[in-house]
Amino acid sequence: ADFDAKKKRKVAKIYQALNSDPIDVATLRRMAISEGGLLTDEIRCKVWPKLLSVSTDELPSLPARKELREDNKDYQQVLLDVRRSLRRFPPGMPDDQREGLQEELIDIILNVLKRNPQLHYYQGYHDIVVTFLLVVGDRLATALVEKLSTHHLRDFMDPTMDNTKHILNYLMPIIDQVNPEVHDFMQSAEVGTIFALSWLITWFGHVLSDFRHVVRLYDFFLACHPLMPIYFAAVIVLHRKQEVLDCECDMASVHHLLSQIPQDLPYESLISKAGDLFVQFPPSELAKEAAQAAQAERTAASTFKDFELASVQQRPDTVLRQRFRERLRGEERTKSILTKPRTNRFVKLAVMGLTVALGAAALAVVKSALEWAPKFELQIFP
Repeated sequence: ADFDAKKKRKVAKIYQALNSDPIDVATLRRMAISEGGLLTDEIRCKVWPKLLSVSTDELPSLPARKELREDNKDYQQVLLDVRRSLRRFPPGMPDDQREGLQEELIDIILNVLKRNPQLHYYQGYHDIVVTFLLVVGDRLATALVEKLSTHHLRDFMDPTMDNTKHILNYLMPIIDQVNPEVHDFMQSAEVGTIFALSWLITWFGHVLSDFRHVVRLYDFFLACHPLMPIYFAAVIVLHRKQEVLDCECDMASVHHLLSQIPQDLPYESLISKAGDLFVQFPPSELAKEAAQAAQAERTAASTFKDFELASVQQRPDTVLRQRFRERLRGEERTKSILTKPRTNRFVKLAVMGLTVALGAAALAVVKSALEWAPKFELQIFP
């Protein structure tokens, strides 16, 4: 009963935010991040467009099926992937209903690609699109997926894997900040980060079998910085630290263990931890280690920029490559952060007890602080 009362209060808050003028997006973000996410698909239909700044007033209608499929270079590959996507539909759904949805899925994908010739289809993209289709229906899904594809997913849709690899390079530095032992073990095993590739490029849609868990994560990712999925990936590895350390220290064993994702993860506490880690170790602080991992140019962006960008839909790699205007100060700061000995990390984590207590809500609080004071310098964390 207590849970129900809590749920009712949350629903009321969400509708209040939706009905305020202008719409209170900061509160919607907070609701999407906090425990239970957006609760129902009916609410998601209303809130997801707001989180992506997509107007639902006049949704374009889809072009004729025949016209979309004729002479389309991606059609055969999309068709194969969608045919293989049976398990992404609710068990027990009648065949003809599922087949109808699969045809719609093909149309949505081809339509987005046709309208954005700079985007390249990748295997796994359909896992994201089907999630939107099942929650919001084909027309709204098309608009949301198009926005997502030109922002959050943009790097995965380049002709090469370079930017995707660049984002994967953030995984190990995050793990290193929290648990150096796990990091060093994984480095010794030379396992790399490819085990997390399908997690990242499908927003976990491909690897989680329970649809409720998938949409709960989508609530979270849509409300956050485009790099949040890589923080969530790190949190899953850290959650399994004992299994990892008990594993044979070789590539095959560790890769096999990590690529089998457990289905009974404590999603709410992992979401909260991922939010905390983002606040403690924003991408700009990890940029140097991530770039070293790739021997690429290192990027210094201010923490403040990260938070500011959290509210703007951008492609993740652009976020990473943002140059910090006051470069010197930024570099000095990055240097001092990254060259502190490890013991300091624990002091820092103790100071961060505050955010841990607040959970992922801290993210949204910081976000709403920015809404009313865009020039507010983020000196919240040492």
